[in-house]
Amino acid sequence: MKENTTKNKIYLLLKQCDGYVSGEKISEVLGITRSAVWKYIKQLRKDGYVIESATRKGYHLMQSSDKLNEAELSYSLNTKTLGNKIIFLPKTDSTNTEIKRLAVKGYAEGVTVVAEQQTGGKGRLGRMWVSPSDTGLWFSFLLKPDLSPLHIAGITLACGMGVCIAIRKYTSLNAFIKWPNDIIINNKKVCGILTEMSAEADKINFAVVGIGINVNTTFFPAEIQHKATSLFLEKGIAIDRKELFRQVLTEVEKYLNDYSENYGIYVIDEYKKYCATLGRNVCVVRGNHTIQGKAVDIAETGDLIILTDDNQKININSGEVTVQGIY
Repeated sequence: MKENTTKNKIYLLLKQCDGYVSGEKISEVLGITRSAVWKYIKQLRKDGYVIESATRKGYHLMQSSDKLNEAELSYSLNTKTLGNKIIFLPKTDSTNTEIKRLAVKGYAEGVTVVAEQQTGGKGRLGRMWVSPSDTGLWFSFLLKPDLSPLHIAGITLACGMGVCIAIRKYTSLNAFIKWPNDIIINNKKVCGILTEMSAEADKINFAVVGIGINVNTTFFPAEIQHKATSLFLEKGIAIDRKELFRQVLTEVEKYLNDYSENYGIYVIDEYKKYCATLGRNVCVVRGNHTIQGKAVDIAETGDLIILTDDNQKININSGEVTVQGIY
């Protein structure tokens, strides 16, 4: 961890300077030897950074890498709570699982775990989330909301709004939401959101929100090719994962704050504007029971309201939802 921290500090020194930074200056600021500075410079180059060196001038960062690390992810992040501490892991089983471990250890709200690769990424209903290395954003953060467990669905909706708007702002792509937690582009899934919680009857002890975004993915397994896409495939150009991460955290925090302060009145109204499920015929499977009808509204609790074929309105808060025209 110490090695990574020192390397990240050197990266930030270079990043924040328009020109060259001398090895002597880096040595003085970080309290390390000149030879140690050179060792970390070589590591940064190995990570993909283009760093020019010149005698009596020092080092100049010419081009950043697409590799993720704490320094890159934290750089210029203006959130108040989310990402107040960022932990980057080259590989983990699941970022949601890692956050739950940290929650038990007493970590503060906002701690965020980002992984380059997940070996056991989780989706809804126990499904596996495919999380290849160097292509996506796989991260989770810890929340300690002062809300009843009845409002947990609204947290997912607020996060979905944040991700949807962030993608729209950063890529100009027309992202929409498939209720409750999938972000879609051209009716294919580009992002999934999984919210888990530890709660008592009337109190949420903590909540974990996991977000997986297919950013620069170019290939998907045959079984999901018909319903999965990536920002790269839709935009036609590579997307800066670090910049997108910062945009997502900023927008998600905005909608989470509004939800906790106003109990979702504004969030739900906004959500409806971007919810591709509304107005479509849906089929909901809950155990051995199937409900068919048209999605007509979103309740303040975040439930999907369906007008059934026999003209009854039913609130849906769980189950497998198939939407006509969307995978």
